[in-house]
Amino acid sequence: MGVSIRAATAADREATVGLWEAAGLTRPWNDPRADFDLALATLTSTVLLADDDDALIGSVMVGLDGHRGWVYYLATAPDRRGQGVGRTLMSAAEDWLKTLGSPKIQLMVRGDNAMARGFYAALGYELQEVVTLGKRLQAT
Repeated sequence: MGVSIRAATAADREATVGLWEAAGLTRPWNDPRADFDLALATLTSTVLLADDDDALIGSVMVGLDGHRGWVYYLATAPDRRGQGVGRTLMSAAEDWLKTLGSPKIQLMVRGDNAMARGFYAALGYELQEVVTLGKRLQAT
C-alpha cells in the first residue's frame, strides 16, 4: 500500500467533505465545511489526509483542547476499508497529539455503531466510564 499522510490545506476542503459524506459521517445539524475550516485555522487542530497516488482515501480531524486530544471525522474511502488506512490515520493522529504534549486521546462514537466500536477496541481504545451531556446553542 503506497499510502502517504499529510496535513490538509484549504484546497482539500471539498474533496475531504465529500469523503466524510461518502463515509456517512456528516449530519444535517453540523456544517462539515465550517468544521474543516476551523480545524485548519487553529494551531491546536488539523485535518490529516491519507493519499494513495494522489487520490484521497482517508482523513482524520484531530485537536487538543488544552487537556486532552480529540479525534473526529475518521473516514476511509468505502472501497479502501479493511486495508489499514484507518489504522494508519489513527497512528498519525496519536503522533500529532504526542508532539503537542497531549496526555490522552479521546473520541466519541455513536452507541449503535458496532463496527466503529470494534475498530477502536482493536486499536486499544477502551470504553470510558463517563456520560456525555450536551445542549444545542443554535437552532438546527
